[in-house]
Amino acid sequence: MLHSDTFVTMQPLTQLGNALLRTLRDHLRPLIAYHLLFTLLASALLVPAVAWVSQRFLAQLNRTVVTTDALLALLFSPLGLLVMLVGLGFTFLLIYWQQAGMLQVAVRPKDNHYRLAFEALWLSTRRLPALAVLVILQVGAHLLLLAPFMMALTWLYDLWLSGVDPYYLQRIRPPVLWYFLACATPLVVIWMILAAWLYLRWLLALPLVSLESCSPYQALTRSVYLTRGWHRSIGVAVLTLLLIIISLPIITTWLFDTLVTPLLWWLPEHNTVLIPAMLAYLTGYVLVTLTITFLGIATNALLSACLYLQLAHHEPRPAPPSHDAHPGRMAWAIELSVLLLAGLQAWWILNSFEIRDNVAIIAHRGSSMVAPENTLAAVSQALEDGADAVELDVRLSADNQVMLYHDRTLARLTSDPREFGDLTRSELSKFDVGSWFGDAFQGERIAGLDEALAAVRGRASLMIDMKALPGQEERLAQAVIDALGQESDIRYRCWATQQEALTAVTACGFPNALMDMRLATTSPALVRYIKQQAPGLRVTLLAQLILPGTLDRRQFDALGLRHNRISAQEVRLAALFGYEIHAWTVNDRARMSALIDLGVDAIITDYPDRLHALTEDRRALSDGGLLLVKLRNWLRQ
Repeated sequence: MLHSDTFVTMQPLTQLGNALLRTLRDHLRPLIAYHLLFTLLASALLVPAVAWVSQRFLAQLNRTVVTTDALLALLFSPLGLLVMLVGLGFTFLLIYWQQAGMLQVAVRPKDNHYRLAFEALWLSTRRLPALAVLVILQVGAHLLLLAPFMMALTWLYDLWLSGVDPYYLQRIRPPVLWYFLACATPLVVIWMILAAWLYLRWLLALPLVSLESCSPYQALTRSVYLTRGWHRSIGVAVLTLLLIIISLPIITTWLFDTLVTPLLWWLPEHNTVLIPAMLAYLTGYVLVTLTITFLGIATNALLSACLYLQLAHHEPRPAPPSHDAHPGRMAWAIELSVLLLAGLQAWWILNSFEIRDNVAIIAHRGSSMVAPENTLAAVSQALEDGADAVELDVRLSADNQVMLYHDRTLARLTSDPREFGDLTRSELSKFDVGSWFGDAFQGERIAGLDEALAAVRGRASLMIDMKALPGQEERLAQAVIDALGQESDIRYRCWATQQEALTAVTACGFPNALMDMRLATTSPALVRYIKQQAPGLRVTLLAQLILPGTLDRRQFDALGLRHNRISAQEVRLAALFGYEIHAWTVNDRARMSALIDLGVDAIITDYPDRLHALTEDRRALSDGGLLLVKLRNWLRQ
C-alpha cells in the first residue's frame, strides 16, 4: 500500500505528464517546423560569431601553443572571467530565445503550421532585449548564489589538495582526499537544494516575459507570487520531469546501443549484407538522436506552458489547434529533407571507417600506475607491459646531468622542499622516490637519462619530455642531445662486437640513438632549436590547445594533444602536413579504442598493458567484426 505522501507526489506528476503528452501530440508539427527554422537561423548566425569571438579571446595569450597552465591563467584572469560570463549569458539567451518561440507555438495555434512557426520566430526575436535582461537577472542570481559555495570549495581545495599531484591522488588516495570530499559534499548538496528552490520560484518568468510582455523584473516577482502556494509534491513533480527530460537522450542512446546494436553481430560478415544493414542502422540512429534532442527541448518548453496556464489562467493545458489546421506546402519537402540528410550523414560516417589500423603504445612516465613514475622500475614494467616507447620527464641537475624527474621541487615525492636544480646528481641519487608509491618500491632512486637509455636498449625507444627551468630550455635540450650522442657511441661499439645483425639489434638496439629516440616540448621555438642541432631527431610538440592559423605545422614530427582535443580535422591536418598525432593521457579502454578509430598514431597512457591487450584483441577480429567495433566506438563518441 502506498504511503499518503507518495500518493500526493505521484498525483501531480501524473497530471503534468498527461498534460505534457497531450500538448506535445496536439502541437507536434508546428513545433518541429519552429525547431528546424530556429536551428537553421542559430547555426547561420551564432556558430560563426562564437568561433570569431573565441579566436579573438585566445589570441590574447599571444602564443601559438597554449599550455594547461597558460589556459587556466587566462580563464581566471579578469578578461577571462568576463568572457566566460558573457559566453554563459549568450548561451542562456539562445536557450531562452528558443523556448520563447516554442511557447508562442503552444499557446497561439493557427491553421498553417509553418506560418505559425515563422510568426513564433518573429515574435520571440522581438522579445530578445527583454529576454536578455531576464537572463542577466535570473542567471546572475544563480551565479551569486553559487559564488560563496565556490569560494568555500576553493578554500577547502587549497587547504587539503593544493600542490598534490593528480597521479598521487589517483594512485594513493590519501586521507586528505577523503577530508576534502567529506567537507565538500554537504556544501554541494546545500547549494543544489537552494538552486532548485530558486529555479522553482522563477519557473514562470520566461512564459510571462514571452507571452504577456511583462518586464523581466515584473515577471520574476509575479512568478514568485504564482508559485507561492505550491505544495512540495508539485515541486518534486516538476524536478522529476526535468530530470527525465535531461536524462532521456542518455537513456535512449544506451537502450539503442544495448538492444539494437547486438543484433548486428548476428549478421553474416559479408559486405553485401553488413554494409546495407549498418547504413540502415546509422540512419535510424541519427534520426533517433535528432528526435530525442527535439523532444527534450520541446517538452521543457511545454512544461513551462502548462504550468503557466494552470497557475496564471486556471487552464489545464494549451488549447489544441483546430481540425482544419494543416502543415502547409513546405512541410513535406522540409521534413523529407531531414530524412535525406540523415541518410547522407550515415553514408559519410560509414565511409569514414578504415578497416585496419595501428597505434604506437607510449607508457606515460613508465607504467606509472603500477610502479613509481619516472623510475627504472616504471621503465622496466612498461617494457613488460608491451610499450613501444616510454615517456619520461627530464630535468638538469646542478652539475648539468640529465635526470629523470617531473616536478620543480622534491617536495611531492620526498617531502624535501629544495629545488631539484640546486642539487648535484650524486645528491639526487640518494633520495628515495619509491616509498611514497608502496613498500615494494622502497629504495628506488632518481635515475639518470643514461640509465634509462641502457634499460630500453634493443627493446623500446624513449619519448624524452624536457621540463626545463625558464631560460634553461636550450641548455637542457643540448644536454639531452649530448646524452643521445654518447648512447649512440655505446651502441656502435656494441654493434662492432656482434656477428649477426639480428643479434645486434636485440643486444645493442638501433645504432643511431638520435634517430631512435624522440624529444617532447611545449615550445615551438625549442622545436626549431632542436632541429637545427640534430635534424634527424624526432620531436613531438605537446599542446593543450592550438590557436587556429598560427602554427607552422611543418616544423615538428608529431603533435601531442590532450585526447579530448583531438578531432577528425586535426587528423586530416596531420595527414596533409605529414606529421603524427599523439593522444595524451588515455587510461580508459573504450576511449583508447575510439582514438584508434579516429586515426591517431600513438596513445600515451599510464596503463600500457591495457592498450597492448586492446590492440591484440583488435588484431584477432575479422574485418566484419572490426567494422562493428568501429561502429560502436562512433556511437560512444
